[in-house]
Amino acid sequence: MGAATACFLAGDHGLRVSVIERDPAYRRASSSLSASSIRHQFSTAINIVLSQSSLAFYRRIGAALAVDGEAPQIGLVEPGYLYLATAAGMPVLQANAALQAQHGASTLLLDRAALAQRFAWLAVDDLAGGSLGLSTENSGEGWFDGYSVLQAFRRKARALGVTFVADEVTAIEMAGPRVATVVCTSGTRRCAAAVVVTAGAWSAPLLAGVLPLPVRPRKRDVFVFRSPAQLAHCPLLIDPSGFWFRPEGNRFLCGAPPRDSDPDEAPLEAIDHGLFDQWLWPRLAARVPAFESLRLERAWAGYYEMNTFDQNGLVGAVPGSEGLYLACGFSGHGMQQAPAVGRGLAELIATGRYGTLDLAPLSPQRLLDGQPLREANVI
Repeated sequence: MGAATACFLAGDHGLRVSVIERDPAYRRASSSLSASSIRHQFSTAINIVLSQSSLAFYRRIGAALAVDGEAPQIGLVEPGYLYLATAAGMPVLQANAALQAQHGASTLLLDRAALAQRFAWLAVDDLAGGSLGLSTENSGEGWFDGYSVLQAFRRKARALGVTFVADEVTAIEMAGPRVATVVCTSGTRRCAAAVVVTAGAWSAPLLAGVLPLPVRPRKRDVFVFRSPAQLAHCPLLIDPSGFWFRPEGNRFLCGAPPRDSDPDEAPLEAIDHGLFDQWLWPRLAARVPAFESLRLERAWAGYYEMNTFDQNGLVGAVPGSEGLYLACGFSGHGMQQAPAVGRGLAELIATGRYGTLDLAPLSPQRLLDGQPLREANVI
């Protein structure tokens, strides 16, 4: 979010921008530890159009972020997302598909027989159907190399004059309602006409005393396994129980759904292997019988910047302040929406209004108004 916003501020609006990054190697950054997928199958209109806009950017990222004739490659593929549902869940998929269609996104609803015919490797006896996101001119679903996206935005931003500073912001000082200074651990104090908080899972402390942010670092484990299973035309699959998996070359990635009981900022090094052995593997094998034979090869963890208020991003001006903005709390779908959010936020900062996309539904004002914009499709 930070690199994308800086890139658009400098490139589209000619502003002087610095990005202060406490982790310049991005060892713990959610962007570099993300499974980096993109979908239009959301339950809220703003998320659908954000992902459509970002996918369009990712499809042309080579031209958009080329530097000195070198075009970034992000390995974007679009096999789709497949949401599975029992009888109780099908009305939700149907309502979501109708909303997606209203915005030009193509989602195919499949009954049990159609699922079995299209995905012969799938166990469907307990299912009523599913929804599959299709790739068209206006929409598509799949995955990409998130670290390459991060580096492409960073490299392009630097070429446009953006300065990246290795330091850590500890406080944002206000002069009345207006932002004035950021204070860093190095002792440096930086004056700014505008400050954008894009610190992901660690955004809340930076706004202490200004706006209580319900954004928490919630660890998510991603497991990599190998299986002799041959799954033709395999999409990213989301089971009714909440687990997901997708192919990655000749391996598979999988993970479990977020839980309300997850602690804040659990150590990333503490991979929950019991989660895979006792919870994930039995469900994987029940849904895809060929997964009875598999070998876990490795695992890693990253933080979701979980917005416990409504699981949606918080984007825009901080209420009651001047020159203070934020983009955080995306609850697992930040990588896929970074291009659209970065462009929109840059427009708001530079011109005072949104241009290409109206991001007002994600305004943090909804926190003060007590009006959540709930996203049901959080993976």
